[in-house]
Amino acid sequence: MNNEIRSISNKMHERGLSSDKQEFGSFYLLRFLGAEINFEPNKCMVSLESVPPMFNPQGTLHGGIITTIMDISMGHLIKKVTGKAGITLEMKNQFLRPLIEGPGFCEGKFIRQGRSVSFLESRVWDVNEKLVAHGTSTWKMGI
Repeated sequence: MNNEIRSISNKMHERGLSSDKQEFGSFYLLRFLGAEINFEPNKCMVSLESVPPMFNPQGTLHGGIITTIMDISMGHLIKKVTGKAGITLEMKNQFLRPLIEGPGFCEGKFIRQGRSVSFLESRVWDVNEKLVAHGTSTWKMGI
């Protein structure tokens, strides 16, 4: 690992450890990834960094990180709208292009909101507003 990547990795870890909070909007993984959450009516917007320690061997943001951010956008939206947490029952993702540089932007929203089960979708765009990934999921509500 070169010194630049090591330095970025250390900063990410320190940022993750900067608080003991493990709650919606502030938990280790969210801080570690450098993600920020904002809400719009019936939408959860998540921005995330795209830096070399999070890249796969091909030099692009790892699909697992993209999937994590999409899951976070949908879970936080459920909490914001219902006041209760949900559980991901299933999730399907389609990766359309690599996220190579700059921040990524994610939007989670409901497809259909039910009392016990809901269906959501999430999309990730790159800094040039090109669609990177699309995901759909089924959630158990009110946990």
